Amino acid sequence: MLAATLTTQFVTAPKAHADGCYTWTRQLSQGMSGADVKQLQIRVAGYPGYGAHLATDGEYGPATAAAVGRFQTAYGLGSDGVAGDATFRKIYELQDDDCTPINFTYAELDDGCGGSGYDGGPLSEAVTKANALQTMWQLQAMRHAMGDKALNISSGFRSIPCNRSVGGASDSQHLYGRAADLVGSHSLCALVKQARSHGFGGILGPGFSGHNDHAHLDIRTTNYWSAPSCGI
Repeated sequence: MLAATLTTQFVTAPKAHADGCYTWTRQLSQGMSGADVKQLQIRVAGYPGYGAHLATDGEYGPATAAAVGRFQTAYGLGSDGVAGDATFRKIYELQDDDCTPINFTYAELDDGCGGSGYDGGPLSEAVTKANALQTMWQLQAMRHAMGDKALNISSGFRSIPCNRSVGGASDSQHLYGRAADLVGSHSLCALVKQARSHGFGGILGPGFSGHNDHAHLDIRTTNYWSAPSCGI
């Protein structure tokens, strides 16, 4: 009986995780740098604090440590600002094998005017797609803060012709893969107010011209917030 019990315990023990997207191989903390730090920063970019933005520069400074700490707190982990096994395990749970967070996909943020993919904008496809990835991780943080209720995207990346056809500004953040327009599920005012704590620099909503039916969020690193009907 004892042998059978031990065998059962061995079989059901969790296996070591090898992630399909990216696997961290060392603990990360302040003063460290590298590509693995940048990969971490992308995933915690939605936790910079109210009105702030996290640089994804591969340098683990105080702002990164604080963002990691907020991420840890959000998921009930020990909040020490050091990225170790527990933090990486939670990130692995939250991401798919293409590096997108589990509740968002590249398809949701691609060309919304009948096209698909991330070409046709002013930046290379690779850079545009990388911007879209960070946008999704910031949306994932916001989604979790709002009770893990779905965020509905009505517009993401737009090619130049797509942006022109919908009357977008010539310098729209949508052209760079840095923006998402949200509708439904939560009230628009709830969305724009919550976005202020998740690294979004551009926040436009009800009361701002052309934005009474959606909340526009983008990841520019200077704050331009306007939703007068919501008190912003």
